[in-house]
Amino acid sequence: MSGGGPRPGACTVSVCRDCCCGTEKVPGVDHDAQLDRLRRELAGICRVRATRCLDVCEQANVVVVQPSPQARAAGGRPVWLGLVNDPGAVDDIVAWVRAGGPGLAAPPDVLDLYAIEPPGGRVVGAADAAP
Repeated sequence: MSGGGPRPGACTVSVCRDCCCGTEKVPGVDHDAQLDRLRRELAGICRVRATRCLDVCEQANVVVVQPSPQARAAGGRPVWLGLVNDPGAVDDIVAWVRAGGPGLAAPPDVLDLYAIEPPGGRVVGAADAAP
């Protein structure tokens, strides 16, 4: 699906782009291409937004997948993913979000390797977000 805005009631993908994430502090990653790819491949499916610092700089690059309102009502919770510096991780995030994301679709198992604890909260791994 492409063009237009996100589906009504879709999940949101937040990509940290501030002091550490998305900068030369994480070498060997084309940060602009990573964000552009998420936006392009999820266009019309969900909202992809760049955020300011999410306060987990040691885990750069950080991506948070927030459930849709429907999924949240069913128990889905935001999933924080850190060290998202590999194109394969982006592939897995895209596939999961296309399938519905937290609370609606089982994530690829590999995403549990990227699950991190949000500041001040408990870790919600990809497996916790499965329906």
